Amino acid sequence: MEFWESSFIEKQTMWGFEAADSAILTKDFFLEKNVKDILLPGFGYGRNAKVFKENGINVTGIEISKTAIDLARQHGIDSRIFHGSVTDMPFDKQLYTGVFSHALIHLLNKEEREKFIKDCYEQLKPNGYMIFTAVSKKAPMFGKGKQLDKDYFEIMDGVKMFFYDFDTIKQEFGQYGLIEISEVDEPNKDMKNKPSINFFMIKCKKR
Repeated sequence: MEFWESSFIEKQTMWGFEAADSAILTKDFFLEKNVKDILLPGFGYGRNAKVFKENGINVTGIEISKTAIDLARQHGIDSRIFHGSVTDMPFDKQLYTGVFSHALIHLLNKEEREKFIKDCYEQLKPNGYMIFTAVSKKAPMFGKGKQLDKDYFEIMDGVKMFFYDFDTIKQEFGQYGLIEISEVDEPNKDMKNKPSINFFMIKCKKR
């Protein structure tokens, strides 16, 4: 995680402050389902939180980077944000009607992913929804760098990624109310010459 902290300003510049396409799609879904309060593990500097807040959805975040939290505050985002790692969830006993986590779960190892999914599910209210975006094997980084395990690579120094397919999604999310798997290509909106990255959107409902 030290890599993410030390390179955070560069990362912030790269992604800008426009919400990810998957966050916009999730916002629309949450509004349709009357979701009013959500947890955002991997809050970052708030670029995705804004689209929910602007549409009347209350947001609570979890973010490991103090730099990211400070940037969010500087840009007027006043959400409650727990400073810590998602691997240490839960940070409170509150239950939420929605959970959205973008581009985070694939940075965790198998044990961390299993705990993270379970922790998010347990913080959902009955009939609540959780949506994750996870990098797929169609992403240009797949197979690059040092292979650590099946579909798990250190793509650059300190950056480890697990690449999902439909089978591994069903294996990891199947017991947590999995209702839909879709794909979305996320363009790099601030760097038009960079290729889009293919993500899965994984949608679950708490029964």
